[in-house]
Amino acid sequence: MTTPDPETMHGVAPVVGALPGEPVPYYLASGEGLRFETGGLLWTVIARTRDTGGLFDAAFVLGPRGAEIPFHSFTEHQRSFYVFEGSAQFWLPGESRVLVPGDSVHVPPGTPVACRMLSHLTKVLQYSAPGGALDGLPEAANVERHLYAAGAAVTGEAPPKATRHDLPLVAPSAEWDDTLPEGTEGYFLRSRTGERRGWPDAVNSFLARGRNTGGRYFAVSTLAAPQPYVIRHFHRRHTENFLCLSGRIWLWVNGEEILLTPGDFLHAPAGAVHSFAVTAHNTQLLGLLTSDIFEPFFDVTGVPTDDHVHTEGLIDPSVVVGGIRANPDLDVVVVGGPPDRIRATGL
Repeated sequence: MTTPDPETMHGVAPVVGALPGEPVPYYLASGEGLRFETGGLLWTVIARTRDTGGLFDAAFVLGPRGAEIPFHSFTEHQRSFYVFEGSAQFWLPGESRVLVPGDSVHVPPGTPVACRMLSHLTKVLQYSAPGGALDGLPEAANVERHLYAAGAAVTGEAPPKATRHDLPLVAPSAEWDDTLPEGTEGYFLRSRTGERRGWPDAVNSFLARGRNTGGRYFAVSTLAAPQPYVIRHFHRRHTENFLCLSGRIWLWVNGEEILLTPGDFLHAPAGAVHSFAVTAHNTQLLGLLTSDIFEPFFDVTGVPTDDHVHTEGLIDPSVVVGGIRANPDLDVVVVGGPPDRIRATGL
């Protein structure tokens, strides 16, 4: 499956409130998407292969305390899991952690992983590349509701098409996982850790680099103060996905303004002209970018830092512009200055 030519994407208005069925820009509010209930868990699919040109798929998994996903693996798919709400225990072979919002676990192809929800309304994002890991969710399990059924039986089912593994569920370790490995091994990562780069009134944390995902994607978490729209631009060779973790983020996509609040998702395929602005203090944004070609952008436009939060006013904004000008091969095409705020200008 292939995506359209980037230039043809410039004038495509984003689809709002629905999966588009083709690789075009689209927005889903928190809780929206295709929903399936299986094993006592509610899977809300926010990206399928047909929506992303086969690059990736993604779903939120919502469950009650005690719901489980047993040890399973996929031979072709690199996956990352992010805890959005509640708490969950995850297992990799021979090790386990209790994870809370902002924590993540990253699983290469062929590596088994298991999960148990430790609190009610625990919400976990699964992102996998290439697409296909979510294929096979049974049509019979499709539901209209946005919560799992109260009192539903928790049966501990593995995802469709996964290989089951009979491995021991070891006790969790309290180890503080704060570094990225050098290769594609499975690993846990705590919130606000990883490799960090300072931006003006913001800090970006790499949660996964291309070296960790076989080049399939990279992930970056941004903590930012309020700031205006950045320059309008597009990318020719990669897809960008925005997930709001906290605060408020305005996205300008092909001339349309869309507000992201916690749990909202926006997909910007190659060629979509976009910009973003932050309008709440301590806003947090999860960026998932496929492939990893854009990863150097954050290195050359930021300043390496050991801090876990930004210091307001510390970094000169010219650092970002200078990094772009000095590195012309970043797959960013500037098409104009920042857009004007039109909708809800007081937010």
